[in-house]
Amino acid sequence: MKYRIEKDALGEKIIPSEAYYGIHSLRSKETFEITKNGLCRQNIKALATIKKVFAKVNCEYNFLDEKKCEAIMLSCDEILNGRLHGQFIIDSIHDGYGYGMNMNVCEVVANRANEMLGGSKGQYEKVTLEDVDLNQDTDEIVVLAGKITAVRLVKKLITEGKKLVNSLDDVINNKLNDSLKEQFVCIMDLLDNDLKKLNKALGELLEISEGRNILHLDDDSEYWKKIVKNINTISSDKFVLGSKTYNSISSLNPFIIVSSQIKNMMVNLSKGASDLKEMVNNKQIIVPSSGYMDSKGADTSCLDVVKQISFYIIGNDITISRCVEDSKLNDNCLKTMIFACLFESANLVRRTLRTLREQFIEIIEVK
Repeated sequence: MKYRIEKDALGEKIIPSEAYYGIHSLRSKETFEITKNGLCRQNIKALATIKKVFAKVNCEYNFLDEKKCEAIMLSCDEILNGRLHGQFIIDSIHDGYGYGMNMNVCEVVANRANEMLGGSKGQYEKVTLEDVDLNQDTDEIVVLAGKITAVRLVKKLITEGKKLVNSLDDVINNKLNDSLKEQFVCIMDLLDNDLKKLNKALGELLEISEGRNILHLDDDSEYWKKIVKNINTISSDKFVLGSKTYNSISSLNPFIIVSSQIKNMMVNLSKGASDLKEMVNNKQIIVPSSGYMDSKGADTSCLDVVKQISFYIIGNDITISRCVEDSKLNDNCLKTMIFACLFESANLVRRTLRTLREQFIEIIEVK
């Protein structure tokens, strides 16, 4: 394998010559090999979205050369289309501030852009890391990426939840006798109500701060309006510009609100699973066996998993609350833990909803 040598303030590092990441990403990976779980795909795409938008707006303001802008945007498009994700090598929980994830995306985008313009990886002679990171405050970028990622993951969760609601409604109308309908309607209505509350909680994540005025413009509000507009164009979301400069960055409360609602929904779903298990044990409903039988001869393994995931989500929610609580002034050094827990919770609950629908609700029979 061929290698290249890169240098930083701490010395030299050997990087595979074909790698699009660089020395900063490698140092972060080597320092924080903790969970050995990388960034989730939606987080990678959120970072690429931000870099693409800033490149476009910076070019419009003549802060960035047009050729550099085009190369950066094309590099980001490749990431948004699923390429280069293997080049994001840092741990999901790293320095706490998220500097590692910002440097990882800067290196990947800059190296790919240099390659497009005829340059060499690791040299940054055509497009620099500063070009990719132009007019961006790392703390703000990391929080913004967290918001974009959370919105996308929770929307996927809500979509899966609606499928379960529809399946419950189908069972109620086509399979159940009157004695069971009331219990199933209660479970369905509670889930439907929780999904509506979760959708409403998403609004807390859709505020983008103007941030610190690092542009040295008399009025940078138009610049930030363009940023928000372009993010919405790429992500098809409805982000808005915050009314207070620092509020939406210094306050991480939106992540608590969403996490809490995910937890509440999972707790209610777990209670519903317990009710369903009783119906199975009382032989009111029948589930085709998959080979995992309880002491009464009924297959309730899927329902037991729902309860396990509920306990897990409760733990994540407590962690998120404590991490947000640890904020000091406009600073929080636990952001990557907040994101890791919230993104994991959203994905786990989405998969649990799908499993409950496919492996239990859609196949049950009434005796």
